[in-house]
Amino acid sequence: MTVLHKILPVATVAGLLLGTPAFAADWTLAAGNGTLGFSGTQTGKTFEGHFTKYDGTISFDPAQPESGHAKITIDMASATTGDAQRDGALPGHDWFDVKTFPTAVFEVKDFKAKGGNAFDAEGTLTIKGVSKPVTLPLTIETTGATLHAKGHLPLVRSVFNVGLGPWSTGQWVALEVGVDVDVTAKGA
Repeated sequence: MTVLHKILPVATVAGLLLGTPAFAADWTLAAGNGTLGFSGTQTGKTFEGHFTKYDGTISFDPAQPESGHAKITIDMASATTGDAQRDGALPGHDWFDVKTFPTAVFEVKDFKAKGGNAFDAEGTLTIKGVSKPVTLPLTIETTGATLHAKGHLPLVRSVFNVGLGPWSTGQWVALEVGVDVDVTAKGA
């Protein structure tokens, strides 16, 4: 056997291995593994809340973030702020209208690297049947079978028809709200 015959199979296998694209790791997100929160201002006072029920899947590889994607589903009836009057109003027609729109969905089409562990999750957010493109800036760290994501997304609630009737202006509740993400997903 010539040297060429010995090198050729090794080179072919190495080429196949090196030429094979890397695939993103799969992660599962479940409520209780962090916080999916929101904040706003009502009559000049800041309030915070969070959703107690959400889940999703994330496909992410920090070496090739552009090949990643995610789908996070939020149970809108699980919103809580600790204020009985506000918590009673949020599920209603003027706010989240959970009878008609029980869930909100954030579907990430890809992640853009910004340097280090900073990424932009680019996708579509759907609330109350209204879908809009959004970019959620995140820090994402992966360690073993754990992915930790943290970020903040400012939104204008009226774009998603959240706050109808007397709540449609910023007179009583500011139109600007924040979505805060600090969650941990487990490897599949």
